[in-house]
This record gives sequence, structure tokens and C-alpha cells, in this order.
Amino acid sequence: MSRWRGNPWAVLLTLSLGFFMTLLDMTVVNVAIPSMIEGLGASLDEALWVINVYVLVVAALLIASGRMGDLRGPRTMFVWGLVLFTAASVLCGLAQDPGQLIAARAVQGLGAAAMVPQTMTIIIGTFPAERRGAALGVWGAVAGAATIAGPTLGGFLVGAAGWRWIFFVNVPIGAVVLVMAVTLVPDSRPGVRRGLDVPGVGLVTAALFCLAFGLTEGQRYRWGAGIWALLGAAVVLLAVFLVYQGARQRGEPLLPFALFRDRDYAVMNVVSAAVQVGMLGLFLPVMLYLQSVLGFGALEAGLVMAPAMVVSAVLSPVAGRLADRVGGKYVLMGGLALFAAGLAWLAAVVDVGRAWYEFQPPLLVAGFGIGCVFGPMVTVAMYGVEPRMAGAASGVLNTVRQIGTIVGSAAVGAVLQNRLAASLREEAAARAASLPPGVRGGFLAGFDDAAGGGLDVGAGRGGAPVRVPPGTPPDVAEHLRRVAASTFEHGFVHAMLPTLALPIAVIALGAAACVLVRRRPAGAPHAAPAAAPTDVGTPS
Repeated sequence: MSRWRGNPWAVLLTLSLGFFMTLLDMTVVNVAIPSMIEGLGASLDEALWVINVYVLVVAALLIASGRMGDLRGPRTMFVWGLVLFTAASVLCGLAQDPGQLIAARAVQGLGAAAMVPQTMTIIIGTFPAERRGAALGVWGAVAGAATIAGPTLGGFLVGAAGWRWIFFVNVPIGAVVLVMAVTLVPDSRPGVRRGLDVPGVGLVTAALFCLAFGLTEGQRYRWGAGIWALLGAAVVLLAVFLVYQGARQRGEPLLPFALFRDRDYAVMNVVSAAVQVGMLGLFLPVMLYLQSVLGFGALEAGLVMAPAMVVSAVLSPVAGRLADRVGGKYVLMGGLALFAAGLAWLAAVVDVGRAWYEFQPPLLVAGFGIGCVFGPMVTVAMYGVEPRMAGAASGVLNTVRQIGTIVGSAAVGAVLQNRLAASLREEAAARAASLPPGVRGGFLAGFDDAAGGGLDVGAGRGGAPVRVPPGTPPDVAEHLRRVAASTFEHGFVHAMLPTLALPIAVIALGAAACVLVRRRPAGAPHAAPAAAPTDVGTPS
């Protein structure tokens, strides 16, 4: 291994595998939600917290862990984060109730937060300027591949071994990456020592928690005064955070405002958040729809997404090279437009009783668009960033992307829960007339109260308990169950249309924002290289 130690491409492979693990665990959970709901007796909002708490911790601590990388060394932080992430994955797989799983996911997010910002910092310090664009393109492609590989890989694992294996699979991968990190990645120090802005971390964490909790739990608490107070508190805390950061700009701010003087970097932060909203808007409702309405197994649902995943993975490096020739601006605009068009087409196709192949044309269009986004987005964002700001720029860009994931998951989940509760009541009222008078009241009450305890959806779950009164004739009981199933299926389909409208609109806004990106001449040099970090490790 000694001759490979410090080799840029060996380092990139190691970092990419670790980065892939952390991002995969953001999307792989989506396909397992119905199985987790059934296996742990969880409700939809509890399942959403399994997603959100991971992203919340990652988003809140990314910039701070980047600063810790400056203090302790990026490889050291990467290794310790990897160990924590892998150990927490075991705890996730062993969880016996929703609370245990949510707690373990929070610890897993802490490990991921320690790893992610170190990846770009080490890449920038390892690759010379003339090869840095290609390396960052690979890094961006890994992000795209992980995002879309999650449903397929998750579906395979859930179908073959159960939902717990979406976490257990991290153990052997983490062990391999740990060995590679210790033997291949030099132990470097950037040479810049910065303090840790604890008040800034606290403010942004509190703001994100209030936002995520308010959006995720809003339907359960019927959007009462307490929920709106939390959302208002999120806005106030964010404003206080920005004012506080403004006062620290001459010192060592957690959020350096100077980064946003580069218009391209500022626009790419907006685009990055928009893309994450779009990804969650695609995976969350579609995975529930495929399994809850169409009755697909987890593996079948994952395989429905597989062709789009392959198209995106193949296209990502091609899009990166094309961006160098014609400019990332136009590749990004085209990719985002195709992504939005694919989602709009998918919304038009969704209905009760659809076959898997009917979803392939819109999903392929969306996959084609996704493949044109991730690599060019990172390249455009980092193009004009000064080398001394590269670490901070990496942390901020990743943080904004994770904030987009939090907002996307919570907002899409909130719209889905709200619209599903309303459509279930409407569908139940329309179908109750076909039931005997003795069971109508209980049938309507079940769907009316569905939102109060958290909507109960998943494989074979109908959104509300169907209670058959004692002594009901078998034929009437069977008819009641069929009507309840039909109510849920049609209600879910009706709820999906406004749910998908949200990510479509956000992605379209992201595409429009790309108009502001500067047109750079083909072959123009990137920003000057960052000073190479000093290798303080002992050659092996």
C-alpha cells in the first residue's frame, strides 16, 4: 500500500466511498419507510423523523466540523466520523422502536457531519489545479449516484433481507473505507487554526430543529398555534444567526459572507437546495405510492427507479465534460428543465392500477435531467472561489444542500400529510353511501381522525384503522375492507398531485436562477490552487 499512499486517485476513491455512504443513507431510507412503519409500529410523521433527524444533524454541524478539520486535521476528522457513522449504523439496525431508531440516526448524522466537509478539503489540497475540475466532477457525480442509487439498493436489501440491512450493510463498507483512509490518505494539516463558533452552531441548529419539527409534526397537531409559533421561532432564530454572523465577519464567522460575492457560488447554493427539494419530492411520495397503492414490494419499487439511476450515473461524467466545453450554465439549465418535466409527466401518469412500465418514460426523462446537474453544479460553484476560502465554501455548499434536504423532506411530507388527510375524508364521505347504515359512522370517524395520531401508511396500511363491529356478517366485513382500501388508494393518488407540484415549482425556479450564472469561455482556468497541506504523517 505504501506506493499508493498519497496517490491523488487512490485518495479520491477512498473519499468518494465514504462520501457515498453518507449520502446513500439520506435516500436509502425512503424505500424502507413502509417496512419500517410496519415493523416498528411507526406512523408517517415518525418515519419522516428517521429521515429528518439525520439530515438535521448533518446540516447543523457541517460547517463546524469543517472548522474542526482545520484544528485536528481533515483525515483525523474523516476517520473518527467514519468510525462513529459505522457504529451508529449497527444501532440503527438493532432498534426496537421508532424512538431508538431516531436516536441512532441522530448519532449516525453526527458521524456523517464529521466526514463530509473533509472530503472536498482533502481533494482540493491533493489535486493540482489542472486536474481539480475533473476530481470535483467525480465528487459531484458520486453525490448524484448516491442520491438515485438509494431506492434501488434499498429496495434490494429490504426485499432480500429486511429493512434493518439498509443499515447493517454499512458495517463491512465502513471497515474497508477505514483501512483505505488510514493507509492511503496522508495525515495533513492545513496550517490554519480557527476557533469553533459555538453560539453560531447553537443558533443554526435551533432554527433548523424548529423548522423541521413544525413542518413534520404540523398535521399531527392540526397546524395549531404551537406549530406556527415554532415556525415563527425558526425565522427569528435564523435572522438572529445572520445578524450575529454579520457582526463576526472581521473575525472567524461560521458563515463567511464574502463567499456570496461570487455570483455563481451564490446561485449554485440556491440551485443545490432546489435540487434536494426535488429529489425528496420525487422519492418520498413515489416510494409510498408504489408500495402502499400499487402493492409493489420494496425490491420491485426500487427496480422501478433503476433505469433512471443507470441513465443518470452514465450521464454524470459526460455532463461534466460537456460543461467544460459549452459552460455549466446551459448544461444545468437543461438538466433542471428535464428534471421538472419528468416530474410533471410522472404526476400526469400516477393513478390507481398502473403498471410499472408506465412510469419509465417520465422517470427516464427525470433521470436524464438529474445526470446533467450534480457534476456541473459543483464545478460552477467552486470555479471562482479563492483557494483560502475553499474549505469554508465546501462546508457552506454542503450545509445549504442539507438544509434543502430538511426543508424538502419536511415540506413535501407536510403537503402529503395535509392533502392525504383531506382527500381521505372526501373519498370516505363519497363511498360511505355504499355501506350499511350500521358501519358508516365508524368508517367515517376512522378516516376523519386519521391525521390526529399521525397518518398510518405503508405496505398494506390504509391510512386509518378499519374497525369491523362485532357480529358483522362476513360479506359485509369484506365489503367494508374493499371500500376502505379503495378510499385510501384514490385518496393517496389525489394527494400526490399537489405534493408533486411543490418540487416541480422549486426545480423550475432553480432552472430560472441559472440565467444569472456568468458565461465563462471554454478552457478558462480555474481559481489558483490552494496551498498544498503539509503531510505530517509517517510514510508507510
